[in-house]
Amino acid sequence: MSQVCQLTGKKAMVGHKVSFSNKKYKRLFNPNLVNKRFYLANEDRWIDLKISTSALRTVNKIGIEKALQVAREKGFYAK
Repeated sequence: MSQVCQLTGKKAMVGHKVSFSNKKYKRLFNPNLVNKRFYLANEDRWIDLKISTSALRTVNKIGIEKALQVAREKGFYAK
């Protein structure tokens, strides 16, 4: 599976690695992703998500049901 957050759609960014001599080399900046299990009380089931740590903070603030609803509206989570 690719390095994409299932709630926010964050993915790898391209940038430069800069050496001491100021030479630039292409590199990837991957998002900080974690595998997390959430319990959906209204559906009485567990789901496994690969989400970024910033999305995990959002889930802690607004709840998993609201976060999934927003992700479905934006097209990041289709289940």
